[in-house]
Amino acid sequence: MQAQYPLKVQAIRSKGRTDRYYVFVPLPLAAAIGLEGGEKVQWSLTDRNTLTMQRVASPSGGKSSEGTAKKLSRPKKR
Repeated sequence: MQAQYPLKVQAIRSKGRTDRYYVFVPLPLAAAIGLEGGEKVQWSLTDRNTLTMQRVASPSGGKSSEGTAKKLSRPKKR
């Protein structure tokens, strides 16, 4: 089963600063791979149309090459 999550790249343009681009990982995709806030990831350019994201280290600092099946939860409203 292959899931697709179309999204737009957000551009932040400020006077006197270099443009910055942001891509947000949709929650269902983050949950599927066990991605958590604070994790370090690395992008690799395969070709002009393909980027690959790989974990560099888990938030605890240990090396990780595969995601773990952890459930992500949304912050509780107060």
